[in-house]
Amino acid sequence: MKRWQLKLALLPIVLMMPFAAWSAVCTASGTTLAFGSYTGVQITPTNTVTTNCPNPVSSYSVELSAGTGSGATTTTRVMTGPGSAKLNYQLFQNSTHTTNWGNTVGTNTLTVSGTGAKANTVYALMAAGQAPTPGTYTDTITVSVVSTLGTQTGTFSVTATVAASCTLSAAALGFGTYSGAQITVNSTVSVTCTNTTPYNVGLNAGTATGATVTNRSMTGPSSALLNYTLYSNSGLTTNWGNTVGTNTVAGTGSGSAQSLTVYGKIPAKQYVRPGSYADTITATITY
Repeated sequence: MKRWQLKLALLPIVLMMPFAAWSAVCTASGTTLAFGSYTGVQITPTNTVTTNCPNPVSSYSVELSAGTGSGATTTTRVMTGPGSAKLNYQLFQNSTHTTNWGNTVGTNTLTVSGTGAKANTVYALMAAGQAPTPGTYTDTITVSVVSTLGTQTGTFSVTATVAASCTLSAAALGFGTYSGAQITVNSTVSVTCTNTTPYNVGLNAGTATGATVTNRSMTGPSSALLNYTLYSNSGLTTNWGNTVGTNTVAGTGSGSAQSLTVYGKIPAKQYVRPGSYADTITATITY
């Protein structure tokens, strides 16, 4: 009697877990934060950071780094421009710009609850009064999602352009009481221009009838005139007018206020009608 024997080979069985179950992580990405053109006036744009965490994550923290600018912190971030010039800005969690968005969990990070894609608004602010070198400025912010799955990161860009700009203000020039003797006094014109921006400041002829930039007049009682002159040097030899390249005062902006001295003179031996005399000079800056 023949017997047939059948041997069954038992192959090892490997149970494969679905890929998503062991490789799932949180993700983060952000749209470009574009400040546009900065002219020294406050700007408050927004952008969006999108985060996405799978189950079983129920909540997580979203951090924003200080950025890549030299000296930047999470309270004062820095964009870098021409010649390593700096332009400061801030990032907040709320539209009133009172809650800073940083990277210290439990202190200044954003807590997000729930799974799936979440759109989180970043509220930015660039303060007024900065006057950096004109040009293009950029920065890169790292977004970190901290959860039970660990820490995952993404980035978004920050951009701005700075246009050349200048502002000026002027103090009153008071001659006091004139009694026929020569009077010389001075005042200041304050100029603030973006760094490296060349400028010229001119002074017009004033408002008196027949006045010119070399022979100005104040007007008094019954349209009486009291002549005076304005100079850009203490020796009272360089007339200050408003023809660029001829009799204006030139300079280069530093990003801070610069004071220009106006020297005034009332010549002696003018015997005009007693009373109060005044004139208005318009200062113009060309850049």
